[in-house]
Amino acid sequence: MTDSSHARRIERMRDANSLFAFLKSLPLPDRLVEGCVMALQAVAGASIAFTLANHLHAEQPFWSAITAIAVSQHSYVDTRKLSLDQFIGAMVGGVCGLAGAVLGGGHFIAYMLTVAAAIVFCWVGNIGSAARLGGITATIMLLVPRMGPPWEVALERLGQVTLGTVCALMVCGLIRLVEQRWFVKT
Repeated sequence: MTDSSHARRIERMRDANSLFAFLKSLPLPDRLVEGCVMALQAVAGASIAFTLANHLHAEQPFWSAITAIAVSQHSYVDTRKLSLDQFIGAMVGGVCGLAGAVLGGGHFIAYMLTVAAAIVFCWVGNIGSAARLGGITATIMLLVPRMGPPWEVALERLGQVTLGTVCALMVCGLIRLVEQRWFVKT
């Protein structure tokens, strides 16, 4: 990279209000590279999570892969924050979903109340960023066909969310180390 192109890149970084705005302002070849890195990160995390969940004989190992893709972000810090939100949302949604399954059976009103409760609990606990994830987990608990008792399903979902987030964090951390070691010029 030449000094003038490096200076232009630094200037674009200063002008951008956020990482997303900066990435949108990159020229097409740079966006292609960033997109390929994100794809590598998401696919690697999802593949590792799915493979591990499959080897652990999870009933529906695709939830681990979905979680890994869902939490994969451009930076390690963002991935870590979203992973924490995902985990908290899965815990709240799993507990609410378990209660809804035990108390409400298969009634649609019980489903609506369960999802609402998961969202409200997250907001009351000052973790509103996990609210939609709690609602999604409660929805999965109550609407996705499953085998076994509700408590077992809740624990398996939480385990798969944990597995997916850990895999995404490991891959994102590894990519960050590779980028720092070989691509960041000081």
